[in-house]
Amino acid sequence: MELEQKSEVVAPGPPRTVIASHEGPRERLHRLGARALSDAELLALLLRNGSAGRGADELAQSVLRSCGGLAPLAREEPQALTRLSGLGPAKSASLVAACEIGRRLSVRRLEVGARIHGPADVHAHFFDWLRACEFEQFHAILLDGRHRVMGEVLVSQGTLTASLVHPREVFRSAIRRSAAAIVLVHNHPSGDPAPSSEDCRVTERLVQAGELLGIRVLDHVVVAERGFHSFSEAGAL
Repeated sequence: MELEQKSEVVAPGPPRTVIASHEGPRERLHRLGARALSDAELLALLLRNGSAGRGADELAQSVLRSCGGLAPLAREEPQALTRLSGLGPAKSASLVAACEIGRRLSVRRLEVGARIHGPADVHAHFFDWLRACEFEQFHAILLDGRHRVMGEVLVSQGTLTASLVHPREVFRSAIRRSAAAIVLVHNHPSGDPAPSSEDCRVTERLVQAGELLGIRVLDHVVVAERGFHSFSEAGAL
């Protein structure tokens, strides 16, 4: 004997809320804000997509592990980043550009026309940039008669020596632009701002050259991880 099967009619209820099993960093950013995202999530948003079977989140974690975190990543050159697995020229350029934007927003920069009130202004302008350099850089800030910034010049890169930092290289742009004074700046990758004997010899030589040219050397500031040294404040000029 066949049994009659009855179908049960269920009354419609309220719609159920569907929760996504995976919420990506873009959705989390819009819902919670950028501060809620991890370093890897922020990096994944910059990379936009992965490579070689890996998603952007996996690639971001791999890059952070290879570099040792965000701070070392921000110090990498584009050529070094392109050698990491999954990063080509386009992705490397995006990362370097993003790091540079963050660096520029985080420092007090000396804009053209601004007055320098002391070595602390010079240190604040150069610190975040020069502390990441693995080699010495020598810069000159060009000033007008009222000690307002006219521009800055990268004079040399490498170990600071009298032969490398020659007066003609230091004062060439100052003469061309009719600068009235300059401030010398270089970094110590060791992290110690104390001037070396070579720093003192180079400074003395450039001060003397400036006196002959009628372009005063107002200061020489050594920038390092553990602070700065001002030759002017130390009474050495």
